[in-house]
Amino acid sequence: MAKLTILRFPDERLRLKARTVDSFDDELSKFVDDMLETMYYENGIGLAATQVGSDKRLMVVDISEHKDAPMCFINPQITKRDGETSMTEGCLSVPNFTADVKRALRISVSALDRNGKPFELDAEDLLAICIQHEIDHLNGVLFIDHLSELRRRMFLDALRKNKGAPKRRPDSKRLEYLAQWNKLSDDSERPTGNQTSETTN
Repeated sequence: MAKLTILRFPDERLRLKARTVDSFDDELSKFVDDMLETMYYENGIGLAATQVGSDKRLMVVDISEHKDAPMCFINPQITKRDGETSMTEGCLSVPNFTADVKRALRISVSALDRNGKPFELDAEDLLAICIQHEIDHLNGVLFIDHLSELRRRMFLDALRKNKGAPKRRPDSKRLEYLAQWNKLSDDSERPTGNQTSETTN
């Protein structure tokens, strides 16, 4: 496995729309492994192929505390949205900036696993938010695009004042991010996802 380079805003490649994956081979499997290694190294909970300069419609997610529940979504599509929630989001491609974003509280998503096997997933809370965030990436959309004009202007001003290479996200920040939803939730089992077809990831 190899750690990939994450593109940082305002890299124009982050605005490209991903293309459907139609070839499932050893090369793709290795790329999935590299994506996971990169996500874990950067202490993220999700990563889209667009963020590492690939046009594959592919993303990986792991919202577990101990980084031991990887999920791979290839050609994902949201088939249902329900409810609304708001949570402070961050992004590996937009380091050192967070903002509240409104998203669907519950979603249903269909996708293929790394072997090309179709599956469907009902997700809610943090998992649903993470999936929506990563699918946005595959469509060339960043979480800052959901902000008001004033908030985007504040972000751009802060970006100009803090030029330079971004630092790797510390693991403590990942744990803070995971804990954030738990503080808002009355259900000790959240975040959750109800997968209707097993994947091999």
